[in-house]
Amino acid sequence: MKDISCKLLVIGAGPGGYVCAIRAGQLGVDTVIVEMNKAGGTCLNFGCIPSKALIHAADEFEKVLLAAEGKNTLGITLEAPKLDLAKTVSWKNGVVGRLNNGVVGLLKKAGVKIVHGRAKFHDGKTVEVETETGTQVIRTETVVIATGSEPMELPALPFGGPVISSTEALSLAKVPERLVVVGGGYIGLELGTAFAKFGSAVTVVEALPRILPQYDAELTRPVARRLGELGVSVLTEAKAKGLSAKGDALVVETADGQEQELPADKILVTVGRKPVMEGWGLEELDLDRAGKFLRIDSQCRTSMRGVYAIGDVTGEPMLAHRAMAQGEMVAEIVAGNRRSWDKRCIPAVCFTDPEVVTAGLSPDEARAHGHEIKVGQFPYTANARAMTMQGEAGFVRVVARADNHLVLGIQAVGQHVSELATAFGLAIEMGARLEDIAGTIHAHPTQGEAFQEAALKALGHAVHI
Repeated sequence: MKDISCKLLVIGAGPGGYVCAIRAGQLGVDTVIVEMNKAGGTCLNFGCIPSKALIHAADEFEKVLLAAEGKNTLGITLEAPKLDLAKTVSWKNGVVGRLNNGVVGLLKKAGVKIVHGRAKFHDGKTVEVETETGTQVIRTETVVIATGSEPMELPALPFGGPVISSTEALSLAKVPERLVVVGGGYIGLELGTAFAKFGSAVTVVEALPRILPQYDAELTRPVARRLGELGVSVLTEAKAKGLSAKGDALVVETADGQEQELPADKILVTVGRKPVMEGWGLEELDLDRAGKFLRIDSQCRTSMRGVYAIGDVTGEPMLAHRAMAQGEMVAEIVAGNRRSWDKRCIPAVCFTDPEVVTAGLSPDEARAHGHEIKVGQFPYTANARAMTMQGEAGFVRVVARADNHLVLGIQAVGQHVSELATAFGLAIEMGARLEDIAGTIHAHPTQGEAFQEAALKALGHAVHI
């Protein structure tokens, strides 16, 4: 097989990798990208996109189920609905397939050569790819490592049999009657909530004192309340010990030190993700580490000249949109443009019910940074659009400096508040002050009005509360 030479080689076609390759191709850089699975990476194929599709299906099923049970207050009645999870998964796979084909089309449009197979470094400038037709050698001037991350196993609960990761959970053929979720973070609660709506009896096991520990308690309180309404049992300060002798239950150690068995048809382990560091020849490179991640500078350069790294392999926050921004920046640098990482915030979204959005600093984080702050919070119980959508749980909160009113952080919890993440990020990125948000006309009736009202509240003159 004839060797390939290029200016830029990207290892991994996930969100960071494919964006980097597309942008480099647009800038005229001779680019090759290697991917051993499907373009789009975990996010598109096994994570963000399929999980949101499943969450949407669960929301729709819950609506018709409530109507059939006479619990719908909108005057809508239905006969008893049924769920065919195989068809739901097929629809989800169709969405993923369309997006996957779209990414491949964009890469080709940008002139990027795609090589399918497992890449392994021979040295810092040479990679060997095991393809279906043999070994392909690629020689390059610059490399971008974008190998992503994978689900973490627990030593006592290796994946296999009834123990599944989020990848398997997104492709189940039928709804498990009893689902135990190990890990009360955003992945576990997103999927646990979806399966509770599908009809599973769900139990969440969390080792820490409360669920969603990465968010402040005020933000997560509406989520915890909704889990209770859905019948989800939550055990906090509980540790998963392993399978029962019969393999049909999870053994946990509860907060009081007692052992308890939780019957389960499936045990979904969602205790975090780890960077993919094996299988691509890391040992052939001399790369500095930052804990379990690759160490990078403000331009995503590693400790080796001509070797960049982006995305989950470089550390937290392990978010697709962070990887995309890094990929676009590196492509510009390789093309000869002056760029560096100067983002003020990276919004994060938890697609639970209700959804949670954070951008910038929370009140406690702002105080820890030494700021005197003003905080404005507006409840969705006073928002007309939230009322018309039966989504009054939650609020929008704005955190600003007390002296000059510069916005330091924005948080929200509520129905569909994920769509406000862009406005939150834009406000912080552009250095908005409370007066800027308060003085911007927000369309009525929308949930976004709560953003303006929260700013007004921080200024001391909210109108609608």
